[in-house]
Amino acid sequence: MKIMVVEDEEQIRIILKKMIEKNEGCTVVSSCEDFASAINEFIKLRPDVVFMDIDLKGESGLDCAKAITEVDPKVKIVFATAHSEYMANAFEIYAFDYLVKPFDMERINKTLSRIRGLSDKPIAAGETEYDGKLIIKGKEEINLIDVKDIIMIERADGVSRIVTKDEVFLTSQSLSSIEEKLDPKVFIRSHKSYIIRTDAVKKLEVYGRWTYNVSLKDTDETALMTSAKYEEIKQLFVKQRPV
Repeated sequence: MKIMVVEDEEQIRIILKKMIEKNEGCTVVSSCEDFASAINEFIKLRPDVVFMDIDLKGESGLDCAKAITEVDPKVKIVFATAHSEYMANAFEIYAFDYLVKPFDMERINKTLSRIRGLSDKPIAAGETEYDGKLIIKGKEEINLIDVKDIIMIERADGVSRIVTKDEVFLTSQSLSSIEEKLDPKVFIRSHKSYIIRTDAVKKLEVYGRWTYNVSLKDTDETALMTSAKYEEIKQLFVKQRPV
C-alpha cells in the first residue's frame, strides 16, 4: 500500500513515516510540506492513502485534499492534525479518518488495517463504487446515511432534504454536490429541485403542462419530474424490462 504524508513540520513527517512503515506492506512513497508539492507528487506517484495536515504553512489542507480527490476520487484521505475543530469539514469531503495529534501508534495501525481490509474485500455481484454510506454534514452533527435507504432528495430554501424510509436529513450541501456521489444508474435528477431513486417510482400524475407529480414507495412525500426526464426514465424502464 503506497502512502503519502503531507505535513509542514519535518519532525512530524519523520515520526509519521516511521509509525506507518511499522505496518507490514505499507510504504511511504513521498513526504511533502506544502500544497503545490503535494499535488505534484500525488499526480506522479498516485499513492493509495494520503495522511494530510489541516494547516500547511498557512495553506489549507482541506483544499489540498479536495484537489487530490478530484485527481483520484478513490484515494483514502486521513487527516492527521492538531485541529479537531475541522473534523466536520473534513468528513464533508469524504475523509476516511481523522487523527488528532499527538498520534497514537495503535490508532494509526487500526486506520491502516481498516483501509487494507477494504482493499482486500472482493466486490460482490451488483456492488458498485457508489455503494456504502453518504456522509452529510448537518448544522450540529455529521450523518452517515446508507445510500440504499435514500428515496428522494429535495432542494428548497437553501436546504437539501434527504428522505429515507425512516428519517429526513437536512444539509446545506447542494443537489449537484450530492448527485456526484450517487450512482447515475440508480438515481436521476428528475427536476431542478429533486433527485429521486428510479426504482422507488410508484405513480406519475400530470402536474402542469411540462411537469409530473411523482409518488414514491416507502414515503408519503412526492417529487416533481419534468416531461424531458419522464422520457428519459421511460427509456430506462424499457431497457430494464425482461425479454
